[in-house]
Amino acid sequence: MGVRLGSRVVHFFRILGPGLITGAADDDPSGISTYSVAGATAGYSLLWITLITTPMMAVIQGMCARISMVTGEGLAALMLKRLPRAVAYALAALVIVANTFNVGADIGGMAAAAKMLVPIPVDAWVIAFGVALIGFQIWLPYAVLANVFKWLTVVLFAYVITAFVVHPPWPIVLASLVIPHVRFESAWFSTMVGVLGTTITPYLFFWQSALMVEEDKKHGRKTIASRRGTDEQAVKDAHADINAGMIFSNIVAFFIIVTTAATLGAHGKHDVATAQDAAQALRPLAGPFATLLFTAGMVGTGVLAVPVMAASSAYVAAETFRFREGLNETVHRAARFYGIITAGILIGIAMDLLKVNPIRALFWSAVLNGVAAVPLLAVIVWLASSRKIMRQWRSSRLAVAWGWGTVALMGPRQSGCSTS
Repeated sequence: MGVRLGSRVVHFFRILGPGLITGAADDDPSGISTYSVAGATAGYSLLWITLITTPMMAVIQGMCARISMVTGEGLAALMLKRLPRAVAYALAALVIVANTFNVGADIGGMAAAAKMLVPIPVDAWVIAFGVALIGFQIWLPYAVLANVFKWLTVVLFAYVITAFVVHPPWPIVLASLVIPHVRFESAWFSTMVGVLGTTITPYLFFWQSALMVEEDKKHGRKTIASRRGTDEQAVKDAHADINAGMIFSNIVAFFIIVTTAATLGAHGKHDVATAQDAAQALRPLAGPFATLLFTAGMVGTGVLAVPVMAASSAYVAAETFRFREGLNETVHRAARFYGIITAGILIGIAMDLLKVNPIRALFWSAVLNGVAAVPLLAVIVWLASSRKIMRQWRSSRLAVAWGWGTVALMGPRQSGCSTS
């Protein structure tokens, strides 16, 4: 019994990869800012949202993974085949531009956090991070890159530790988690929409799908025909990985909200716009160690999230416009793919050096993602439930119900972003 349990544990940690990386990348510096604002302004009242977003994220990301495992292709490539060409192009463009705005905001957030740790000018940090991340993706082989990403997820435990350092009122925290609380105030609903939009984001759909293809390529399945089809064990492993990643992602979000609610929110410091504001305000309330963990975590997760966003844009472009793609490829063989990664990060650097307001950049990213998210979610649920496309691997009725529920929940976000 003990040997069998031990082998299962070993197997579980061995299969962790694409899903865990995707979940961790969702907690990027911009996401940390959103959760910090949520805790500072809404206290513990939004904690219950993490119980809803966890299964929603798991279902949608699981659909993205399974679609690519069965068809052997990335999500954008399938959209090009199944949707009117103009619609596929428009959705691809929205995602790429939104990702670029987000990359700029995240690099700026990393630089501002790093300056709090080491007093070097922000512009110097922006250039250093940007150039390093470009080299990181261009020169490291996929197998090495995947392992680096996997280990970078550990930095998010900084936010779990920080929550225990600030000693929140745990009975109130747990009650707020399991008992939904709604404030009928426009500011509260806006914050809730922001939290939903941060957790369920289009770039993650394409990244999850692309990583499944990359994993197949890593194992020698270079053609679409050789990748087409899957088996029961592979599907179980993929869903275990994805479920772990989405649970981890929402646990981190939970603890960030707890930390900022217990400190900033409890002391009336509601004028917080970014994670940097939260980190600075934490120092007199929770001490230098909590501030150090909070800022270091933001730098570490940025090193993970920025390459994910830039690569997501490259996958979308390559699959939509049909040129060679993949982090398994060399720069010489996939020059346009790596060119898009490089361009996305360079534009992000330029945004920061030109002092583009990061809050405005995130606003426009939210607008574009809000426009793209609902139709993309609908397409994913439709593909995953199609007998013709997925055959015996189509999603269950329960998963499809959760999927359409996610579409319905994200609908207000689309209209809210569009009218802001």
